[in-house]
Amino acid sequence: MIEIINLSKSFGDNKVLDNLNLNVNSGEVMVIIGRSGCGKSVLLKHMIGLLTPDFGQVIIDDTDITKIEAKELDAIRLSFSMLFQGAALFDSMTVYENVGFALLEHTDIKEVLIKEKVAKSLKMVGLEGIENLMPSELSGGMKKRVGLARAICDDPKIILYDEPTTGLDPIMADAINDMIIDLNHKLKMTSVVVTHDMTSAYKVATRIAMLYNGSIIEVGTPDEIRNTKDPLVKQFITGAAKGPITEGK
Repeated sequence: MIEIINLSKSFGDNKVLDNLNLNVNSGEVMVIIGRSGCGKSVLLKHMIGLLTPDFGQVIIDDTDITKIEAKELDAIRLSFSMLFQGAALFDSMTVYENVGFALLEHTDIKEVLIKEKVAKSLKMVGLEGIENLMPSELSGGMKKRVGLARAICDDPKIILYDEPTTGLDPIMADAINDMIIDLNHKLKMTSVVVTHDMTSAYKVATRIAMLYNGSIIEVGTPDEIRNTKDPLVKQFITGAAKGPITEGK
């Protein structure tokens, strides 16, 4: 579904991605781990075409999105959805308007059908009947779930999660993990999750990839990553202060 080939991106003198290669299979949950600021979110933005690489290819369902016109890219983007780290709800819109935003703005679907899809999406994340609430009336966990409802409302093929459990207490974080797994099974979508939360990574992943110094240094199942022999990966997943990963790298 997603193939990243020799992807490189610099911002000034800061090389964030360096000949990065990664394949994401259709229907799997690929979790990308790595230290804060290592380029995980930059990689997500390349997958959805929000950033243009200095070099390399981003192939989505057999189309290299680095070589197509804006109109064709917009059409491919409609097959994506994203759960942002802070939910990124529109403060001036109701929950209904937030969840149904893509359908209201980009389709000619009758509003009665959009209301049905919004209600169904909210039910799937355990938030029935809150369509008329404003974001300011929601807790942090509710905002995450509304953001997730928005992400699934337009039936995407691919969903990207940027730090889905950040800022949540352990119980709510586990509830979000359960929803990611459940939605992946029910909706048969391909999921890419960026996180440094290893509890979440082990629970939701089909495979885990570690990003370090601009490249993917290891990819494997949760068990393979848990039992890694690579000292860099081992230090990160165990949270050890001492090891080959030094401050600032």
